[in-house]
Amino acid sequence: MREGSRSMRYIPHTAHDIEAMLEAIGIERIEDLFDQIPRQLLEREPLDLPPAMSEPELLRHLRTLAAGIEEGVAFLGAGAYPHHIPSAIPSLVGRSEFYTAYTPYQPEISQGTLQAMFEFQTMICQLTGMEVANASLYDGASSVAEGCLMAQRVTRRKRILLSEGLHPEYRQVVRTYTGRSGMTIEEIPLTPEGRTDHDALAAALGSSGDVACVVVQNPNFFGIVEAIEPVAQRAHEAGALMIATFTEALSLALLETPGKAGADIVAGEGQSFGIPLSFGGPYLGLFATRQAFVRKMPGRIVGQTVDHANQRRGFVLTLATREQHIRRERATSNICTNQGLCA
Repeated sequence: MREGSRSMRYIPHTAHDIEAMLEAIGIERIEDLFDQIPRQLLEREPLDLPPAMSEPELLRHLRTLAAGIEEGVAFLGAGAYPHHIPSAIPSLVGRSEFYTAYTPYQPEISQGTLQAMFEFQTMICQLTGMEVANASLYDGASSVAEGCLMAQRVTRRKRILLSEGLHPEYRQVVRTYTGRSGMTIEEIPLTPEGRTDHDALAAALGSSGDVACVVVQNPNFFGIVEAIEPVAQRAHEAGALMIATFTEALSLALLETPGKAGADIVAGEGQSFGIPLSFGGPYLGLFATRQAFVRKMPGRIVGQTVDHANQRRGFVLTLATREQHIRRERATSNICTNQGLCA
């Protein structure tokens, strides 16, 4: 310790608190607690330390120090990768106001939770370039599958075209979701460069007019950036919807937004945003679409309104008649519990 120091930057005791504690234990100064330490060992001047670092900077510095440890290159992950998580996040999500996976059934007494979800939806719209987003789905795979079912509701068609660049587990989940719906799934091959083959896509779309949607991941499973706009254009010419998906949500901040590229539905994984790997979950399904399709959209939607009694802004669960607790088998989705906590 530094001799004569009474600074307690990280301990919220007032000077009065300190005086009371010293009096209770029968000493006059904090330094008296350390009388057993030889005086020549006490630090009398501030330590010559470099400027303080932020948490990410400190972690990078520690990793640099540990870089001498030999470590093999890992190609594992397939869309699940470690990201920096600020220490404040576990503290916030552990608060009782947030610690539930449910969107509230009594919104009038849950305004804080609903506002957080509304802001989340707003940010997802900004990232994806879309007009409306829901309050989350289970994970990226379920979001893509729900997008395919939504495309079937919008177009009333039965064929789904999946790029082979789509995560293989996502493709399997789509098959599971649609297995009893009478829908058929075809896979579009990749070019030698690893991108979706546009000629093969055009041939699959053909002129039959029975394709509900085309699903392309960007960047795809092999890390290749896809050209979304020409895929969307071909899909629209055939009367199909374009579903853009992703496993790395941070790519949305770097690449052209799916909405600007012409996507009708954007579905993907939000694990990048402060969620630990946790041996595979829980993760976060992101889902956004165009305003014209909002009534066909799965999941909970938080909306903003005005309380006419006091003219204050308020938040509600809107368009709830789409949901299974009201419409049962006619609902747009059977999703009830979502990933509200992760969102």
